[in-house]
Amino acid sequence: MKRTVWFTVASCIGCALSLAIASGGRPGTFVASADPFTLSLALAAGLAAVCFAFGLSTGDYSWVDRLWSVVPVLFAWLYAARGGFGLRVSTAAGIITLWGARLTGNFARKGGYSGSEDYRWSALRGRVSSPLLWQVFNAAFICSAQLGVIALFSAPIGFLAARGGDFSAAFVVLAGLAMLFLAYETEADREQWEFQLRKAARLAARAAGAQESDDGEAEAGFRSSGLFRFSRHPAYFGEIGFWCCLYLIGASGSGSLLNWSASGPVALTAIFAGSTRFTESLSVGKYPAYAEYQASTSALIPWFPKRRRAGAGGGAR
Repeated sequence: MKRTVWFTVASCIGCALSLAIASGGRPGTFVASADPFTLSLALAAGLAAVCFAFGLSTGDYSWVDRLWSVVPVLFAWLYAARGGFGLRVSTAAGIITLWGARLTGNFARKGGYSGSEDYRWSALRGRVSSPLLWQVFNAAFICSAQLGVIALFSAPIGFLAARGGDFSAAFVVLAGLAMLFLAYETEADREQWEFQLRKAARLAARAAGAQESDDGEAEAGFRSSGLFRFSRHPAYFGEIGFWCCLYLIGASGSGSLLNWSASGPVALTAIFAGSTRFTESLSVGKYPAYAEYQASTSALIPWFPKRRRAGAGGGAR
């Protein structure tokens, strides 16, 4: 926990230094006058430098993960402030704040702020033979690319800040749809957390030599019921759907259905696609029944499962 506190302090200092460098020593003027997307990129650069330094010094490479739910909220309110806290842009920022609260809470209960590194980074690090190559990957992708993607998928509501205006029918419908996607991924998180508690209880009973519960899903090692019956990664589906809605909300304020900020949800989808492939490669090696679950269940978009033998459980997300 102490490391997280120091990381928070260092992040504030890194942002201040980045703004000073970007402004040529006049950060106040830069903050007041710069295009908010340019401002968000400057902040992302400072945070990326801090994440790289902490990863290098601690051997823990989950520092960007600890920022993932916070930075989009910061960027959203920067856009709202630049738009004079207009009705539409403030509502969009409020929706993003709810998203951030949901993800922060889920990350915290899994121990993400207590110094626990995401197992996928350690697994990936074990596959990279060169320490130098790993640090290049850390700087280029884990830190810089991911924070750049956050700036991109947060950018669409800047169009609302630029145009202002009252609610439109399209805004109301898209905002409602975004909230549905948020509710969907919140339920996926709840189901996965409930499963992990059952799984941990079963393992604890086994370690203590006590009677284990009759829980075929926990025995299999991964979740396959509830929302996971129709999609192997329901939270990812909700996440992509949420940010696509936010893009369309911004596009509705830009006057054009397609604009450059579409690169944000596209890049986010690409990251999730890569994460899914890597995570499932680990799950297949760890859980004997996972390959069958893969074959019978949609990867992302919820759909009716194919028939599979009884006893196949579910899990990774």
